[in-house]
Amino acid sequence: YYIFFLCFQVLKAEYFSPWRGDQQMYKLDIGWPKTPEHFTGQTFCVAVDSLHGLVYVGQRGDNVPKVLVFSEEGYFLHSWNDTVEMPHGIFVWNTAIGSSVWITDVGTGKYGHTVKQYSPLGKLIQVLGTPGNAGSSLIPLQFDQPAEIFVEETGEVYVVDGDGGMNNRLLKLSDDYKEIWLTGTNGSGIGQFKIPHSVTVDAFGRVWVADRGNKRLQVFDKVTGEWLGSWSGCFSEDGPYSVRFTADYKYLIVAQLNINRLAILAAPPVGSIGDCVTVHSVQLAEETKPHLVDVDMRSGAVYVAEIGAQQVQKYVPL
Repeated sequence: YYIFFLCFQVLKAEYFSPWRGDQQMYKLDIGWPKTPEHFTGQTFCVAVDSLHGLVYVGQRGDNVPKVLVFSEEGYFLHSWNDTVEMPHGIFVWNTAIGSSVWITDVGTGKYGHTVKQYSPLGKLIQVLGTPGNAGSSLIPLQFDQPAEIFVEETGEVYVVDGDGGMNNRLLKLSDDYKEIWLTGTNGSGIGQFKIPHSVTVDAFGRVWVADRGNKRLQVFDKVTGEWLGSWSGCFSEDGPYSVRFTADYKYLIVAQLNINRLAILAAPPVGSIGDCVTVHSVQLAEETKPHLVDVDMRSGAVYVAEIGAQQVQKYVPL
């Protein structure tokens, strides 16, 4: 009986504690940002430029700046607004000669349905897609509410196209924006998507997609686009909204908006992706609604864009 009681207590602690197990992995940086009053809209996305110590935030709302720029210490630096309608995903791409900021725009006006590249100060450099025109899945670069973008150091681009529009697909482009491969249609079968919402690439040549509507992560070979497997076991309560790797690639950080949680999953090494294992989870306050996250690949800090709380929060590794 005593052993049974002990086991029950351990299970109970494991289940009810917001931190699975007893070793906390992250703590909230309550001093970030220094001036939270700069968040004046709904904060949908965040991207870290770990090379230059900058954090970019995309927010929505009438008469609010669409992109805010902070230092990693939390000081507000500047904002910009031109040609951004409804930011959904944001990503910083660093090269030897400079950095740029990519934004997916799901607006329905004259700037929407596009993936755009900006200078760090907000000068428009490149537009992929036809502004203002929602695509059909037949034309590779005709987007319909593109959700997120990930750009490798080589300049190769991955786009998940389908924040509720006609398209439900994953697209890989060359550094000169030509299609390398395209996969996915609307559905719940292997390699199909229902709202592919976030995309990232690991250190082992695999592309990870948060297949939100199907409550799973799907994994593809980055060279061929071949399907490598999927994880659904960790997402029975709520689908994954965002997927990012920790700086050491040992864990995945997944945001689950409807249950206000960050799940920290064990990342598989080379080879089979196996089954999903939740190592820890961070329970956020009610109605926080974590939408997309990003990780500082130098410091390991995790930034969470929260639609409900209308803020970005920073968690630092212990």
